[in-house]
Amino acid sequence: MQMQELSLVELLAIVLIFAFYFLPTLVAFLKQHKNKLAIFLLNLLLGWTVLGWVVSLVWSVS
Repeated sequence: MQMQELSLVELLAIVLIFAFYFLPTLVAFLKQHKNKLAIFLLNLLLGWTVLGWVVSLVWSVS
């Protein structure tokens, strides 16, 4: 079985999806939020739920 090579567009799409998913974490680290590790964990574990992602985003900008 051979591995399929990703095109540049597919690779860029994957990177953008991960960047959007971890947007609350990126905001928290850029703002030097005091709870950035907790925001990261919330985003990692519950970000797949829309509510978890929104809560971590709101927390990161507060």
